[in-house]
Amino acid sequence: EFRRVLFRSCGMGNFSDHLHDRELVVGIDVDENCVARWKERFQNRQHYTGFVLNAESPEFIELKKYQLDTVVCLNVLEHIEDHGLVLKQMWEVLPKGGRVVLIVPAFEALYGEIDRRLGHHRRYTKRLLSTLSRTAGFQVRRLRYMNVTGFFGWWANAKIFKRAEQSENQIAFFDSYIVPIQSALERLIPPPLGQSILAILEKT
Repeated sequence: EFRRVLFRSCGMGNFSDHLHDRELVVGIDVDENCVARWKERFQNRQHYTGFVLNAESPEFIELKKYQLDTVVCLNVLEHIEDHGLVLKQMWEVLPKGGRVVLIVPAFEALYGEIDRRLGHHRRYTKRLLSTLSRTAGFQVRRLRYMNVTGFFGWWANAKIFKRAEQSENQIAFFDSYIVPIQSALERLIPPPLGQSILAILEKT
C-alpha cells in the first residue's frame, strides 16, 4: 500500500482529498493559483505539502528527498509534449518498488476538437503507453481500459457532432447516473475498450 505520494498536477485537490490517511502527500502543479488553493484547502493537514513545479524541469529530481513510493498522474501526460522525459523523471525520483499510477485518454481515433482545445498532444493506445513506460525503465503491472460508455460519447462528440467543447449537462448526467453503475461493472469485468487507459507501473 502506498504511503508517501506525489500528486503530479494536483489541481484544486479533489483527488488529493482522498489520500488523507497517507503518511505524506506532496502536490505539485505549474499553475500558481491551483497550488495556492490546494495549500489553503489542506492547511490543517500537516502531512500535506504543495508547491509550483514543472515535472519537465531538472528540479523535479530533488523530490527524491521526500522518499516517495508512489506518483499519481491523472489525465496529465497527454498535455506534455515530451512525455517520455516526464516518465523518466518519475522513474528517477522513485525507489526500487516505487509505482506510478496513470490515467490517460485512449484511442487516437477519438482525437477531435475537444482534445485540441484541452491542450492534448495525443491520445494513447496500450502499445504506445507500454512502450513508453518500458523505455523509461518501468515494468507495466496493470494496463486496462476504463469508461466504456465514455468511449462512445467521446466518439459521437468528436466525429458525429463535431463539438468543440464538452457539454456540462452531459458531464453532470454521466457522473450522476452512469459512473456508479459502470464503475461497479468494470471492476468485475474489464472492458475491451474505453475512453481512458489506467496503467500501474513499477520501478524494478
